Amino acid sequence: MNLPENYIPIIIQALVAIGFVAISLLGAHFLGPRQQDSTVNKNKSFECGIESEGDARTPFSIRYFLTAILFVLFDIEIVFFYPYAVNFREFGLEGFLAVSTFVAIFFLGFLYVLKRGALDWDK
Repeated sequence: MNLPENYIPIIIQALVAIGFVAISLLGAHFLGPRQQDSTVNKNKSFECGIESEGDARTPFSIRYFLTAILFVLFDIEIVFFYPYAVNFREFGLEGFLAVSTFVAIFFLGFLYVLKRGALDWDK
């Protein structure tokens, strides 16, 4: 039965989390260092006393980041299979259909990624 008093621990945890974030942000703002003046030499890169060459912001292809994000996305998908793999007999047909739907949605996403050419490195 879902009584309002059953939600008190969740509300307390949410308030503690929000309070921690607020205190951290306010503490960083008020206690953090202040930049008094900005000079060219102060803002210049320092690499072990060696004069820096070129720009530190070397441009990377967006395909590198896209591949990394897709890897994380499909890697997280695998994490959701562990509970099913451990308890697949207990879930029965309903669990099998739920996991099949989950796989089908991700498979459609994978086909979309392939169709858009996100994994083609030759372009």
